[in-house]
Amino acid sequence: GRHSMLPRHVQRLGRDWITHWNGSQILALNSPVSSCMRWAGHYPPWASFPLPISADFSTNWRFPSFFGPWREFQNSNWRLDNYTQSCCFHLPNPSMKSEGEEPLTKKRRLSGQRDSSTPEQETNLSNQKDVSCLSVAQNEEKHGSKKGTIKRHWEYFCEHSRTMKISERKRSDQSNTESEAAFDFTVMSYNILSQNLLEDNSHLYKHCRQRLLFWAYRFPNILQEIKQLDADVLCLQEVQEDHYRTEIKSSLESLGYHCEYKMRTGRKPDGCAICFKTSKFSLISSNPVEFFRRDIPLLDRDNVGLVLLLRPRFHCKANASICVANTHLLYNPRRGDIKLTQLAMLLAEIASVAPQKDGSFCPVIICGDFNSVPGSPLYRFIKEGKLNYEGLAIGKVSGQEQFPRGQRILSIPIWPKKLGISQNCVYEMKQQQKEKNAGEKLEAEKLNNTQEIVIASEKLSSKLQHHFKLSSVYSHYFPETGIPEVTTCHSRSAVTVDYIFYSAANDDTAAQPGAEDSFHGGLKLLGRLALLTEKDLWTVNGLPNENNSSDHLPLLAQFRLIER
Repeated sequence: GRHSMLPRHVQRLGRDWITHWNGSQILALNSPVSSCMRWAGHYPPWASFPLPISADFSTNWRFPSFFGPWREFQNSNWRLDNYTQSCCFHLPNPSMKSEGEEPLTKKRRLSGQRDSSTPEQETNLSNQKDVSCLSVAQNEEKHGSKKGTIKRHWEYFCEHSRTMKISERKRSDQSNTESEAAFDFTVMSYNILSQNLLEDNSHLYKHCRQRLLFWAYRFPNILQEIKQLDADVLCLQEVQEDHYRTEIKSSLESLGYHCEYKMRTGRKPDGCAICFKTSKFSLISSNPVEFFRRDIPLLDRDNVGLVLLLRPRFHCKANASICVANTHLLYNPRRGDIKLTQLAMLLAEIASVAPQKDGSFCPVIICGDFNSVPGSPLYRFIKEGKLNYEGLAIGKVSGQEQFPRGQRILSIPIWPKKLGISQNCVYEMKQQQKEKNAGEKLEAEKLNNTQEIVIASEKLSSKLQHHFKLSSVYSHYFPETGIPEVTTCHSRSAVTVDYIFYSAANDDTAAQPGAEDSFHGGLKLLGRLALLTEKDLWTVNGLPNENNSSDHLPLLAQFRLIER
């Protein structure tokens, strides 16, 4: 028969849950992660999707103890129900072809990142070779050996080929002489997965055991991650308002953080938070940004942003400041027009908060879930500071879909004039005032040049610009293999959508080309917590899992403030 290699009694007991048997591959549960179960070419009745096995599947498998003599098997009190309750299932590499299966609220079909031969990848690979001076240090914390824990290491950017010795917990002693001359700090960006959104989109978490999805289980894990990584600044997305009010805020305050929060508009129960260590920073201003505008049909979504201006403590320059922004842009892959407008609104707010007395901008850090993949037009606009969107289809703005369904071309201009934001992503009233003040001080020749620039920008109305020279903390591809880094991973996909962008200083060797001409001092990237591949994440059953309770990974970077 079809399963002639098995005893007849095993065939009879297993006919409902074994549909294929390969004599060369014995199926058993001997993985380093006991909660992960994988089958070869197997469609069990309790799974609506195939679960193919990886190529290296046989290396860690052994014959299961209950496939022994029949008497031992009977005495083992083994039941299928008990067996399936104690394990989760390894999902295949996502190759979903039916876009309509996922709702607009939380769908993460971002296949645009999967093309490993994209120009963005080639650029990043060459940048990595230029940087070349990476020192890798493994975290050897006690809980690092905990079963099912994702192992991530720190990558330290070196200077002149010398390994930088940074303490494991990255605490800087501000009392010593060396610290007084430099201000080092860490920033985390983390989408912690709102419980409300998790429950509304439960189909994305079929691979998880039910108990792992309860907030009572998830929050202690999230808090433990925050404690362990011990960042000086936290930028959190999908922070549910009732949980923030009753648990999150008080828990973070007990760790020495001051918290600022902006809830989404409408009936959306979550929002963005920025929290900072009061021992490292003081608050100058907090500026929430609402992307919903009742009088503008284009802006009918409830996403928000938050912009803080912080003053570093223990720093020699009294008026030094750092601008930190956090946002969660619209998900919908077919509404690139809304995404770009939301981003322009955030940049306009930053441009109004970050100017210093001398007219330059203070260092800027922008964190968040941008729902866009590396190399997409939206991503390039952030990094390059310009985008000509003439003829660009709205479904291609974020690169989330390999074959985008949103084919309508972006209108010129994208947003109406009454929004009050120019194509340079600044508030028009403030821009006009700035030009007026500049006109009173500048010589006639310089004034004419300014007018020519303004006229040129009006003629090229399909060109967006912003004034920040930004680099990405992460490279998005592993230089050795070209495999994409992943920041989110669930039942449907695994891609990068989360970023930390920063104003790179002139001598920052980690900065991408185009950032080295920064005119406002800036930040030097000292190190980052390495990301993982999709394969790495599925060894612990994807996200969320037993120890990592969000469907996103926390991003973490260490910076040094460089003065002009």
